[in-house]
Amino acid sequence: MFDLRSDTVTRPTPEMRAAMAAAEVGDDVYREDPTVRRLEEAVAALVGKPAALFVSSGTMANQLALLCQTRPGDEVIAGKSAHVIAYESGAGAALSGVQFAQTEGEIFTASEAERLIRQRAYYCPRTSLIAVENTHNMGGGRVFPQENVAELAVLARREGFALHLDGARIWNASVATGKGVGELAAPFDSVSVCFSKGLGAPAGSAVCGSEAMIERALRLRKMLGGGMRQVGILAAGALHALEHHRPRLAHDHAAAKALGARLAALEGVTVAPIDTNIVVAKLACAEASVRRGRELGVLFSAMAHDTVRLVTHLDVTGPRFSDAIALVARAVEESLREGKGG
Repeated sequence: MFDLRSDTVTRPTPEMRAAMAAAEVGDDVYREDPTVRRLEEAVAALVGKPAALFVSSGTMANQLALLCQTRPGDEVIAGKSAHVIAYESGAGAALSGVQFAQTEGEIFTASEAERLIRQRAYYCPRTSLIAVENTHNMGGGRVFPQENVAELAVLARREGFALHLDGARIWNASVATGKGVGELAAPFDSVSVCFSKGLGAPAGSAVCGSEAMIERALRLRKMLGGGMRQVGILAAGALHALEHHRPRLAHDHAAAKALGARLAALEGVTVAPIDTNIVVAKLACAEASVRRGRELGVLFSAMAHDTVRLVTHLDVTGPRFSDAIALVARAVEESLREGKGG
């Protein structure tokens, strides 16, 4: 079975398992796990921020950033269908007490964000943070243009807002653009990164920012039940991924483009531009295509009645990926044909 539902489905490689088995561990709630500390130092250096905190998930990393930089009743500006809005179980409202203003598109400009800023009046919510997702989870893995980020940073500084980067797949954006992770993250006050997607680690993310912010995030992590003990076993997998799996992301991007080209050649299918490892295609029979794909031995997702998403990753690349492409194309083609009654 080929699984293209997400890059979160990857399994640790044998080399990663060996690194995890050999990890030196301690009690991370006491901040005594040496492998976790090495990971946090490495991530902070890569992202270019003074400090980082290892957490269980990207959702926790994003929510800690909100908790540290907003107050209840505030409003956060973010792109359409951003992960922090649509896929974190309403945590922004439940935990931070914030509401969201969405731009019209996943990728947005400073002028679009500026139109969403609330007037400073006692009867309005206080706009306090702008969140950028790079790459965009639902935007076909699109890279958020750095020129847009620079303009958003100017706006945020002028208005006194915080600027947060949901960089779950910032590693992909870095490989796709040739820009260093630190360069992409430089304009932001806080950054979340994920190790369990394209990098292939079994679990874990990090939130990065100032030392004062991370000190506060440490207490909030404990408050939310995110303090873990001998978690260096997981941190070792993340360290191995950082050191060995980032360059190979280019293979995932090439595989996604090959898959997208095959689907775009089918009548009745429109494929969104592909920057990285996510393929989003519009077609009339999304759910039927997913069902047929499962029957044929390939898994992918229906994100709406007319939209499918497929994600390439380290478990489904190489020579056999051509088989996966053929199965996806067959599933879509047969579903389209059946939908037309022929």
